[in-house]
Amino acid sequence: MTAVSTGPHVNGVALAEAHESLDDEALRQRACAELLRQAAIAAGLLAADDPAPAAGAMSEAASAAIEALLERELQQSEPSDDACRRYHAAHATRFAVGERVLARHVLFAVTPGVDVVALRKRAEACLLDLRCAGEPDRFAQVAGETSNCPSGAHGGDLGWLSSDDCAPEFARELFGHSEVGVLPRLVHSRFGLHVVEVLAREPGVVPAFETVRSAVAQALRQQAFTTALRQYLQLLAGQARIAGVALDAAATPLVQ
Repeated sequence: MTAVSTGPHVNGVALAEAHESLDDEALRQRACAELLRQAAIAAGLLAADDPAPAAGAMSEAASAAIEALLERELQQSEPSDDACRRYHAAHATRFAVGERVLARHVLFAVTPGVDVVALRKRAEACLLDLRCAGEPDRFAQVAGETSNCPSGAHGGDLGWLSSDDCAPEFARELFGHSEVGVLPRLVHSRFGLHVVEVLAREPGVVPAFETVRSAVAQALRQQAFTTALRQYLQLLAGQARIAGVALDAAATPLVQ
């Protein structure tokens, strides 16, 4: 590993190159990936001379080794039928069929070389402006002047959307809540940062449990995996030398 004396790093491996300007979330993602890459090396699943990631991009061997590491370390049991039924009862609308949202947005696109910190500040200022605005035409005006999406020419209008019409990370924010109006936080997607206004919602039809049992079980598996991964990363962070990025850490094992 190449030692560094300044800048964000994990056990001496730099998380960002000198020319990069990363926001806190991007740094946390890189730190977590580096913790896992180093854990794969320590477990003998990856060669010790595996190159450190360049601008956040790790080797194919590292990606495969991390997958093998997580499969070994994050042992999970299958969700029971009772657990699936309870989850379905509490989150029935999540499995609605035909749910649609009428929305518009202002996109702050993340492009190569963009100052992400400055971009986030602009997006947050826009979000505050539009949440506080009392003028009904303000959103369309700001979208036309600011948005990096072609929809800006039409006031940011995205029309009626189903979850299949959106990138998964965008759909989670759009359909994971019941708000109507400007959403209270920025929506992150592969395209950038979005200020989103929901104009109307159509709830769709909620299928019977038996129809969606496999989807419910998969949701519980994903939930359990996310929890176990978070705990495993906390353990790794507690054992590492980390600078320049805030990560939760635990000094004792949390995953058995």
